[in-house]
Amino acid sequence: MADHKYDYDVLIIGSGPGGYVAAIRAAQLGLKTACVEGRETLGGTCLNVGCIPSKAMLHASEFFDVAANGTMASMGVEVTPKLNLDTMHAQRRDAVTSLTGGIEFLFKKNKIDWKKGFATFQDAHTVKIGDETVTAKDIVIATGSSVTPLPGVEVDNDKGVVVDSTGALELAQVPKKMVVIGGGVIGLELGSVWRRLGAEVVCVEFLDEILPGLDGDIRKESRKIFKKQGIDFKLSSKVTGVTVKGKTATLTLEPSGGGEPETMEADCVLVSIGRRPNTEGLGLEAIGLETNKRGQIEIDHEFRTVVEGVWAIGDVVPGPMLAHKAEDEGIAVAENLAGQTGIVNHALIPNVVYTWPEIAGVGLTTEEAIEKMGGDKSKIKVGKFPMMANSRAKTNHEPDGLVKIIAEAESDRVLGVWAIASVAGTMIQQATQAMEFGATSEDIAYTCHAHPTHSEAIKEAAMAVQGKPIHI
Repeated sequence: MADHKYDYDVLIIGSGPGGYVAAIRAAQLGLKTACVEGRETLGGTCLNVGCIPSKAMLHASEFFDVAANGTMASMGVEVTPKLNLDTMHAQRRDAVTSLTGGIEFLFKKNKIDWKKGFATFQDAHTVKIGDETVTAKDIVIATGSSVTPLPGVEVDNDKGVVVDSTGALELAQVPKKMVVIGGGVIGLELGSVWRRLGAEVVCVEFLDEILPGLDGDIRKESRKIFKKQGIDFKLSSKVTGVTVKGKTATLTLEPSGGGEPETMEADCVLVSIGRRPNTEGLGLEAIGLETNKRGQIEIDHEFRTVVEGVWAIGDVVPGPMLAHKAEDEGIAVAENLAGQTGIVNHALIPNVVYTWPEIAGVGLTTEEAIEKMGGDKSKIKVGKFPMMANSRAKTNHEPDGLVKIIAEAESDRVLGVWAIASVAGTMIQQATQAMEFGATSEDIAYTCHAHPTHSEAIKEAAMAVQGKPIHI
């Protein structure tokens, strides 16, 4: 039962992965719960315009590419594919409708009230949602993030020439030439969708390598694979402006460090330089809650803000902007609210790029591990194993990629695992679980792995840490 002073025990602002999971867990633990969401559907960015629809397009475009340009013919399956983009979009929308409807069902099942609209704080226990005022003993901010704008570049998703990630999912036709601004996860995933469907794709990245935050070897190898697939890269370059005339965009670029500008034309420009926390309009000033320099809400290890009774999780707090991180924080904050002990190990949040092949990692990069060891490279050991030497990958005509394991030299404890493979996103869970239990590379090496599987490459990379892989 709710405290008689308040309408609810807990009010969650936002129904993305963090928010809806927090709401369900809180309700499971007996707390009277409400969730505020301004969209017409639940699930936040992830289910509506992010993770889920992009995976639907990635999966479908992979089928088309394999049939049109890939290995089907060499395996004895001869087809001449025809692209029906309307149907491809329709199956994406069906997936979104099904999953967002599923969250609505779970809300009803767990007796969670969906407050439709946008919440603004009146005080630490009160929010206004339209004309309604709602009170709660505890309020959790789980408002997620939105696309970071690029100065000098105006996004207009309706026109379909200069788009953000939302607009890139809805293009009515395959662009002849797409320029992706930003060599991060979102740009490469969506850029690879349209490349497979026939677009010429150029990726412009401010830094000297793509996929910032990933292991150095993995970043270099990934770019080689993407280049082989037909994506061109302009590294150490910045876009200073985009002008649109009719259906053509003209970009102005210059070297990141300064230099002579150049121009480039395209019929579609995807702006994907990152995401920023959604805190505008929440009325944080009414409760004396300030954001840090990155616009994030600072929290303690229990997800409390400095304001008593106000908590925060997901993309609005420090850490990687990943749906699964937000979900785990949602469970943890709900358990804390219920008087239990909610814990998230932020050192072991797996990261996956859902390109082909997939790219995944957990723990430290080589660079981070060396830094942690005071710059002494001899204090770490690295084992690598190429997917071309993995029997399942070879049989499936998936030779690109590798697995890399970084271990502490003295203790052999695994510090980081990185992989490029067709199923790297699934493989990385094994490594995450092993590291959660403090595994050594020897523990992984002497664990029996089923044959023939892609995961045997993890075993072989662990053996390579000791200098003794079998199949290379």
